[in-house]
Amino acid sequence: MKEEFIKKLVEIFHKNNIELTSTQQENFYTYYSLLLEWNEKFNLTTITSLEDVIIKHFLDSVLGKDLIPQNAKVIDIGAGAGFPSLPLKILREDLNIFMLDSVNKKITFLQECINKLNLKNIFANHTRAEDLAKKAEFRESFDVSVARAVAQLNTLAEYCLPFIKLQGKMIAYKSSEIEEEINNSKKAISILGGKIEKVNSVNFEGVERKIIEIKKISNTPNKYPRSGNKPRLMPL
Repeated sequence: MKEEFIKKLVEIFHKNNIELTSTQQENFYTYYSLLLEWNEKFNLTTITSLEDVIIKHFLDSVLGKDLIPQNAKVIDIGAGAGFPSLPLKILREDLNIFMLDSVNKKITFLQECINKLNLKNIFANHTRAEDLAKKAEFRESFDVSVARAVAQLNTLAEYCLPFIKLQGKMIAYKSSEIEEEINNSKKAISILGGKIEKVNSVNFEGVERKIIEIKKISNTPNKYPRSGNKPRLMPL
């Protein structure tokens, strides 16, 4: 399976103008193997076929790689099975990444991936975003936040923007149909100190993806993010 996986991985990434080193190829294969192994213990993803994982998880995750500054300090809110942060780290060794998830089993899996891939300057933490954002050492201390398939944009902004430094940015991976969601989020983003800077349209393997860049232009008021799951239940 390894030979088949690497051949397909290289082919798909090359077609999308990304060339992989042998170490990166090996790391993606190890990650894929761990994903399948741990998926049998508990549900990490419903996408498990070789080609689908390469396209819908690995390639999709790295679409935002050129939007992140060199040596950036990045937080992945709701990291889940490591998307987009682990594929980003495999391609961008310079990034310092902090992965956050409220499900402890997922953090255990992420830690196993970090160890097996021998990655440096990447950490996994089991806690809720609304709790961690209240701690001084984490609040407004990251250059970039990334999030993929976590929540509606107004909810997501409340989880992400409190972590971002002034002039830093939030990068949200979204589907192609995003106009209404963007309109519904503008008030929340403004309250939280952000401004939508750019909506990037990316087409790959027959899929259209929107990657939204939100710049942090003012400090987030201290009362955000709200606790008690309010960002989801009562979005701004």
